[in-house]
Amino acid sequence: MPDAPIVLPSNRPADRFYRGGRRITDLRGDAPAKDHEPEDWVASTTHVFAQPGVGETVLPDGTSLRVAVEGDPVGWLGEAHVGAFGADTKLLTKLLDAGQRLPVHAHPDGAFARSHLGHAHGKAEAWVILRGGTVHLGLRRDVGVAELRALVDGQATAELLDLLHPVEVEAGDAVFVPAGQLHAIGEGVLLLEVQEPEDLSILLEWRGFALDGPADGHLGLGFDTALQAVARAELDPEALDALITRATVSGRVLARSADPFFTVERVPVDGRVTLPAGYAVVLVERGEVELGGISLRRGSTVVVPACAGDVAVSGTGALLVCRPPAPPQR
Repeated sequence: MPDAPIVLPSNRPADRFYRGGRRITDLRGDAPAKDHEPEDWVASTTHVFAQPGVGETVLPDGTSLRVAVEGDPVGWLGEAHVGAFGADTKLLTKLLDAGQRLPVHAHPDGAFARSHLGHAHGKAEAWVILRGGTVHLGLRRDVGVAELRALVDGQATAELLDLLHPVEVEAGDAVFVPAGQLHAIGEGVLLLEVQEPEDLSILLEWRGFALDGPADGHLGLGFDTALQAVARAELDPEALDALITRATVSGRVLARSADPFFTVERVPVDGRVTLPAGYAVVLVERGEVELGGISLRRGSTVVVPACAGDVAVSGTGALLVCRPPAPPQR
């Protein structure tokens, strides 16, 4: 069991259905990504849907992170976390580079995922913006079942996108995306994503993407069932605004409604700071720092096991510190 932070190299599943990846490798200082490597799965105990093993993080000793955590959950996650959640990290972190606009899609919540798919989690997610652009989130009006199904069957992509609120985002902003809400990430956006540890997407459009939507867009459930997981009520402007935080300089990054699922803290470093003990996934957002005695640059990613205790950080820059939900207070 490691008792110190571990630097993680890029972990990009190949041949994803949308383009992107170069902005991730530029951020990391790696060799250029291929055209369809738009996601870097950081500290992942999760595999790509229906592809066991693909996407899981492999530690420097050759052990998968999932196996390591299952072998010593208290060491990795801490006693309180294990008491509340078992050997479940409750967290998947990604870097995502939208080389093209993503399709309009949604993710099921936990109740739907358990009852229809036998999965332990739904897929609430949040985006911390590293390079700005346009994202699309939530319906601008109520939509009936028949209308939504007709748009999907007809692949009316312009009409689908027009149903959603367009939101301009800049570097430093963050957006919480509750399960069920339709959304799409615009071309050119680079972000850090935190999510429940599942790969479950219901795809309402697929024209222009490298996928077979009629076969793969509904999680094997058929669209009649899958679309039951999609929110069809209007997300009014006030509710939309409550999901967005703007340019947080330090501290909490996400809306409080994300707390039951995950947290992200922006930690400025100018001299010396300390990260409190606990399982964490860290991205160096800017600058150069030393974390737990390891020299890191912008774009570096680190997983911190709970047994590492408090971790000293020094240098000049900023970190994004991603953590699972806090165990319930007893």
